[in-house]
Amino acid sequence: MEKIELLSPAKDLECAIAAIESGADAIYIGGPRFGARTAAGNSLQDLEKAVVFAHRYWAKVYLTLNTLLKEEELELAQGLIHDVYNIGIDAVIIQDMGILELSLPPIPLIASTQTHSNTWQKVQFLEKVGFQRVILPRECTLEDIRLARQHTTKIELEAFVHGSLCVCYSGQCYMSYACGKRSGNRGDCAQPCRKKYSLKDANGKLLEKEKHLLSLKDLNLSDSLGELLDAGITSFKIEGRLKDSSYVKNIVGFYRQKLDKILLPKGYGKSSSGSSKRDFSPDPYKTFNRGYTTYFLYHRKDPIASPHTPKSWGEKLGKVQDFDGQSFILKGKANLANGDGICFLDEKGELVGTLISKVQGLRIYPQDVDAIENGREIFRNLDRVFLQSLKDAKLSRTIELKIRLYEENENWILQGEDEDGVQASLKLEFPKEKARDQDKALQAIQKQISKLGGSLFSLKSLEVSLKNIYFLPLSLLNEARRNLIEKIEESRKVKYEEKKPKALLEKNDFPYPEAKLDAYSNILNSLAVKFYQRHQVKQIEPSIESGIDIKDKELMRTKLCLKFQYGMCPKAGFSGNIAEPLCLCDGEKEYTLAFDCKKCEMKIIGQFPAR
Repeated sequence: MEKIELLSPAKDLECAIAAIESGADAIYIGGPRFGARTAAGNSLQDLEKAVVFAHRYWAKVYLTLNTLLKEEELELAQGLIHDVYNIGIDAVIIQDMGILELSLPPIPLIASTQTHSNTWQKVQFLEKVGFQRVILPRECTLEDIRLARQHTTKIELEAFVHGSLCVCYSGQCYMSYACGKRSGNRGDCAQPCRKKYSLKDANGKLLEKEKHLLSLKDLNLSDSLGELLDAGITSFKIEGRLKDSSYVKNIVGFYRQKLDKILLPKGYGKSSSGSSKRDFSPDPYKTFNRGYTTYFLYHRKDPIASPHTPKSWGEKLGKVQDFDGQSFILKGKANLANGDGICFLDEKGELVGTLISKVQGLRIYPQDVDAIENGREIFRNLDRVFLQSLKDAKLSRTIELKIRLYEENENWILQGEDEDGVQASLKLEFPKEKARDQDKALQAIQKQISKLGGSLFSLKSLEVSLKNIYFLPLSLLNEARRNLIEKIEESRKVKYEEKKPKALLEKNDFPYPEAKLDAYSNILNSLAVKFYQRHQVKQIEPSIESGIDIKDKELMRTKLCLKFQYGMCPKAGFSGNIAEPLCLCDGEKEYTLAFDCKKCEMKIIGQFPAR
């Protein structure tokens, strides 16, 4: 049975534990450096704690080492990979191909989405050089995924299914670097895509004024998991290494429930052990979201932008009616409570919000009523009760255990077998004294052996097959049960190490799909150059981050098309004239827009002083 993975982000140890308890089969987490999120680093000590906790459930821990490396950082990166291998990290996620030229331990490597593996030829190449897995670009369609699977045999395919979207192809955005030398490829993105911009034509005519024109909705493919499985995805990834543990509990719990409903009917299993229980109902609309989109999984379909705000919309509640200047009634599901936060668009199209002071019957009293009027559509972006339930959530994850107590050659044998087939047994040594009340003694034995609370396990079944019922002190039964559990846990550790995949890396000269690599190929150090030369690349340009002149360079390439977004796309039926080139202006700088209509892409080029 093929095993399928639900992969969760982990900002820190708290989030790592929350993810595993919520049902994640694996987590990805940053280390002390080079993790593409400078605000989400973790010490080796905390990484080891996360590994120990996850491996109890046969869940995996992946280290993110997915930044471009400078020459002087290569040795540090090599040392870090050896360190995390020694504490049990299962794989390392990388972007910089120079790492493959280092002296590495036998640890599997995962190609980051930052490698921009946007064709099946690139995915095939990664398989040939020994990557265990590739994280596909978020822009992939189902057809793209199928092609990658059809042209490969061993490499695992991982896809994002939920969370924030980068407007640019991952690994191809240089706008933050151009604005202030903060490189997304170096883990320090300033998120210029979430700023306000105005859209102007070549004559300076204002087409759209001060909107978040590059800000996207969030990804939600929860209704497409079955199709992704059929296309060849084996790891379903949730974005969010800067999100807190409440977000992790909610979103991991939601996707765990979704996946569990479709895995067995399709002949798949989970890649880790145990089942999770929670005392709340997960709802992805009740934690941070900018509205949801399926992005380009089904090609250009639903609106993908969130131009009014980069902040959270939350859940749609309904429209204002019967506003009396102080309070209103909601036409829709009116379940607001004191302290909840609501938001809506005002007459200028700006997102504004306020807290709820009180609710009396159907009437809702907000703190601020300035922009409220009948017909306004209301969203709740702060559900106080739900968020408190996440903070206080009781999570438990246990592995099913079958226990058998039987008699063999006048000896009592206590045997256990968990859901993964891991077994252990022990012989009970005690004075043979027949119990006076056989039924009562049997009940006591069954009760004590069944007490698994506080352990890794939950009881699936208990079989007692004894010829003679002897009196046993409760302390002896308890000790036997604890010893059995310890033996099974130790056996699980051994079994996990035995089944861990080994590195597939092999130095060869399999040709890279392109013979010429430009500045957008992100080659920052000499070992990356050496890697690509070995793979028959003839011409290599230094990366953008190497300090080359970027005045007229392409800073971003994106599937977001502002012509399409605002009704100016010829392919969508627009027949008017617009003065091109269009440009984006943030008040200080202007960026020229170019459109590749054949590929349905928009490019942002250079930066110039605002006119």
